[in-house]
Amino acid sequence: MVRPALRRRAVDYLVTHYGTSQRRACRVVGQPRRVQRYRSVKDPQDGLRKRMREIAEIRVRYGYRRIHVLLRREGWQHGQCAIRRIYTEEGLPLRRKLPRRRKMAVTRQERFRPNAPGQAWAMDFVSDQLVRGQRFRALTIVDVFTREALAIEIGIRLRAEHVIAVCNRMALQNGPPKRVFVDNGSEFTGRLFDLWAYHHRVQIDFSRPGKPTDNCFIETFNGSLRDECLNTHWFESIDDAKQTIEAWRRDYNESRPHQALNSNSPANFARQARLSGIQQSPQTAGD
Repeated sequence: MVRPALRRRAVDYLVTHYGTSQRRACRVVGQPRRVQRYRSVKDPQDGLRKRMREIAEIRVRYGYRRIHVLLRREGWQHGQCAIRRIYTEEGLPLRRKLPRRRKMAVTRQERFRPNAPGQAWAMDFVSDQLVRGQRFRALTIVDVFTREALAIEIGIRLRAEHVIAVCNRMALQNGPPKRVFVDNGSEFTGRLFDLWAYHHRVQIDFSRPGKPTDNCFIETFNGSLRDECLNTHWFESIDDAKQTIEAWRRDYNESRPHQALNSNSPANFARQARLSGIQQSPQTAGD
């Protein structure tokens, strides 16, 4: 069953490209003329549509749910269904369709789930390049419970000693975690990082080879960092990259809504957790 709106477009196409009359085009398509000539008297919501396009252009990774949260914060009193309808009409859901992966029934040991801020960190590296082609790396550290980006360290070459320096800085601010989730990179499997973990009584949880989903929280965060920041900016220097990425990190913590946190921002969720002593773990899926 073809909707009247699609039939209306088909009638307009026949009239424009083939020069036929509207009466004949309606008869060919099967569209009543009164439906073809009808014009809606509803409010077109031009202001809302313009604001949604502005948010979608800046927040390239946001879907209609996150856009709805931001609009509610700004005072728009529209429901999620209305936002979804307008979001679709404006052609904003331009998302890549990834192939479905086969799921295998494999039992695995239950992993550590934090129930308070600061109990577990996840960290990994991301690489990018400057305008002149010079490569640089970024060490990302995320609090697993609050989804808060604790630090993004930028450097041309980041080795184990740089990882230790960042971890020491984070430990002085918030205390060391009970566990860290990392992959099998040389920066994390070396003696320096092992000594740091032993000194602070931190347990290292390595990902299984070829299983990046074991560290899904940092992988999801790095995907957001690349789509929303690295792929949308040209960095002229290391200092420029540091300033731009740090500004994005603060915006990520303070304003980005997360479905796993009940559409709350990571920083606000962390503040509420520390004040009320929340002992409930958010959803296990990365956001």
